[in-house]
Amino acid sequence: MGLIALVGAFTIVSCDDDDDPVKEDVPELITKATLTFTPAGGGTAVTASATDPDGEGVQDIVVDGPINLTAGTTYTLTVALINELADPTDEEYNITEEVEEEGDEHMFFYAWTNDVFSDPSGNGNIDNRADAVNYEDEDDNGYPLGLTTSWTAGSASTGTFRVVLKHQPDLKTDTSDANTGESDLDVTFTINVN
Repeated sequence: MGLIALVGAFTIVSCDDDDDPVKEDVPELITKATLTFTPAGGGTAVTASATDPDGEGVQDIVVDGPINLTAGTTYTLTVALINELADPTDEEYNITEEVEEEGDEHMFFYAWTNDVFSDPSGNGNIDNRADAVNYEDEDDNGYPLGLTTSWTAGSASTGTFRVVLKHQPDLKTDTSDANTGESDLDVTFTINVN
């Protein structure tokens, strides 16, 4: 009788261990990314979107047009991400919220060409994490997130603006870079400064 009770107790402990939830580190499914550049001090916001209607299907991501900024103007950029393949009431729909909640697993990286920005200067941090990007938000560990950033348009020019969202579960550190983890989003816009 004592042996049966011992075997039963062991089985219960084993089942409890097997039932522990396993964290899923699956990249986010993003079908639409919207960038909104809001001028400091007011004015009309500039928006640009990229859409990938079938998610991981055969269609490529498509941008809806160039980003048109005004020289010398400082903007706050906010990025909104959704999964239009999910119902708007499902938690899988609002990817922005998920990225914010899992900030310690995500980081945006940015790159640009032709000095389209005077602040930050340079060409972004996709090629070198230490290069300047004006992050306005951070995760719970104090590392940059990048859903909100600050930019000052440079002199009149045309270039490109690339946005990369990396999924870095258990990988994000003060030195993790754009080669660390998997890409949830990688899109390039034409940018015009007038």
